[in-house]
Amino acid sequence: MTEVAQTGHDVIQGYLKTLDGSPGVYRMLNAASEVLYVGKARNLKARVSNYARPSGHSGRIARMISETVSMMFLTTRTETEALLLEQNLIKQLKPRYNVLLRDDKSFPNILISREHPFPQLKKHRGKRSEKGSYFGPFASAGAVNRTLNQLQKVFLLRNCSDAMFESRTRPCLQYQIKRCAAPCTGKIDAAGYAGLVADAERFLEGKTTTVQANLAAEMAAASEAMEFERAAALRDRIKALTQVQQAQGINPRGVPEADVIALHLESGQACVQVFFIRANQSWGNRDFYPRTGAGADEAEILEAFLAQFYDDKEPPKLILLSHGIENEDLVTELLSERAGRKVELAVPQRGEKAELVENAARNAKESLARKMSETTTQNKLLAGLAEAFDLDAPPTRIEVYDNAHIQGSDAVGGMIVAGADGFLKSQYRKYNIRSDAGKNSDDFGMMREVMTRRFERLLKEDPERKSDAWPDLLLIDGGAGQVSAVAGILAELGVDDIAMVGVAKGIDRDAGKEEFYRVGQPVMALQRNDPVLYFIQRLRDEAHRWANGAHRAKRAKVVSITPLDDIPGVGATRKRALLAHFGSAKAVSRAGLSDLMAVPGISEAMAKVINDFFSTKG
Repeated sequence: MTEVAQTGHDVIQGYLKTLDGSPGVYRMLNAASEVLYVGKARNLKARVSNYARPSGHSGRIARMISETVSMMFLTTRTETEALLLEQNLIKQLKPRYNVLLRDDKSFPNILISREHPFPQLKKHRGKRSEKGSYFGPFASAGAVNRTLNQLQKVFLLRNCSDAMFESRTRPCLQYQIKRCAAPCTGKIDAAGYAGLVADAERFLEGKTTTVQANLAAEMAAASEAMEFERAAALRDRIKALTQVQQAQGINPRGVPEADVIALHLESGQACVQVFFIRANQSWGNRDFYPRTGAGADEAEILEAFLAQFYDDKEPPKLILLSHGIENEDLVTELLSERAGRKVELAVPQRGEKAELVENAARNAKESLARKMSETTTQNKLLAGLAEAFDLDAPPTRIEVYDNAHIQGSDAVGGMIVAGADGFLKSQYRKYNIRSDAGKNSDDFGMMREVMTRRFERLLKEDPERKSDAWPDLLLIDGGAGQVSAVAGILAELGVDDIAMVGVAKGIDRDAGKEEFYRVGQPVMALQRNDPVLYFIQRLRDEAHRWANGAHRAKRAKVVSITPLDDIPGVGATRKRALLAHFGSAKAVSRAGLSDLMAVPGISEAMAKVINDFFSTKG
């Protein structure tokens, strides 16, 4: 007789005698050794003894306990270390009963770069390695672009690259449309430009009243001196500044810096709205839809969200919350440690701060309603897709593949992913074609390389197919030949149970007349007005857009490469100086020693290195 594995309270009870009151992290596993839940504890023995009780649990916790057949433990020195380890393991293992933040993209900032005597105003995303003043985060690239657009009208700071700046001999269009002071051609001196930079920084720090007052005084003085053209220009700048302030909407007087985080939970689905308040200005908001761990409550969802959201972002001085969290002291300590200064969490009950939270909560509720409606529509389309192609069930993960190249050059393969939540852009991948298939414009060969790399990696990382990274439907751009080729590739890898459909342009290559190919099935088509057909067209068009975008980016990168990149000792600054002086890499290759030494930053020794490099090439 087969012995049934012990589960639930009894197996958890058995671990109590081996535990003490140390802080740490525990994992609960099911019969398949899958991690069901990762938790932290100030006192491991006390926390685990709660799970050993036969009653008094929520439905979610009771289900989790009933599935548990074993546990793993790891003690830590402090509770903060336990919280940090817990969140790292959740992100890595994605257990079913844990709250998980699925969208973890970085946020853009505005940077006033200090790498050049005339600072550049630009958008920046990622690590703050460049010297300059950073302002942000902004909720989206769109929010940054709108603000940059207005700031250029007000402060006339350049947005061109350093190389472009060095090569200008006359002002560009930005100067003509009054969005740049044209320091590149001496239309403004260093002191005057520094004043514009200082004003821009004051504005981004929230000192808008001072900036506006200064501009108004300058306009009055210009008018009195009968410098009417200058007065009109200053008037336009004041008007643009007012438009910036109006566009920002919420501008709290008593909250100089905060993130406002509000949660709305409904029918097991959650939306978290984050509003960024910096320098008494609203810099936009972003909504998130964390996985709720099969039914976690508001306090647990918000606590997990805070720990995961600020994993790679600097927390502000104040975080305003819609709900309290259980381990506020622990989360505060963790965030303060990450910020290198004190961070305060608050759940305001009245006043301006409470109004900010209420506004964020209303947005969270409305966003979740829209999301749930969109999900319902998406689920109907997935069900329709399953019916159209005789799938066993609606697909949860669809992968769509496309290739892009121009006569074999800079070939790139693209993969996009879609599911019940729409396009999963964080899962998109691009593949630079390494084989000769790209050079030979061999679409079959390119597809073979992409599919081989994709599924060899999947088999290596998750051979048991326990994660949600495995697709249950592949859409291939092509007809019977492509489908047959892909099926052969997957069969070689031992993956022959994933549904696959080839999408080919039909008669006259007309959208709406697509033909669909499956292994061992006759070619088929869908009615022209079928919503499933429109859905497939959107998927195909998105894959095409993604592959073409990757191809353009690769081509642009190749175009910007010059022989100067291979010369020892010639970095970005010297490269810019050489190109600005000679106009092209070819002209540099023909230059003599004396000509090279005339370039700023090129010493006699460096000139000899450059000259020798091209001499050996020629």
